Amino acid sequence: MPERKECTYSYFADPMYVFMDADYNQFEVEGENMGDALNYLDDGMPMDVIFYDGKAISVEMPNSVVREVIYTEPAIKGDTSGKVMKPAKISTGFLIPVPIFVATGDKIEIDTRTGEYRNRVK
Repeated sequence: MPERKECTYSYFADPMYVFMDADYNQFEVEGENMGDALNYLDDGMPMDVIFYDGKAISVEMPNSVVREVIYTEPAIKGDTSGKVMKPAKISTGFLIPVPIFVATGDKIEIDTRTGEYRNRVK
């Protein structure tokens, strides 16, 4: 039966991602088992590490994360028709479609289950 333990992301030691629990124990998860978590991974990020037979085998992300937009195209004046989306890049290099009003430097909430923009965060 798989077990889970809350840990924080520490660092990348190719090909392993290293996590640490509250007691400073380190656990390594292979890059190929990280899945979509790599799109959002940030230093010190809390997430659940999944264990099977005492071995760390994968991670489970929080349902949403807040990330800063490091680049997106400026809004086009007058383009307010419906649900216009444009690509925005976050610090991991991941591109996510965001509404036209989102600007570089904005913090956005992302649903990690779907990879979709949720809202802008103040």
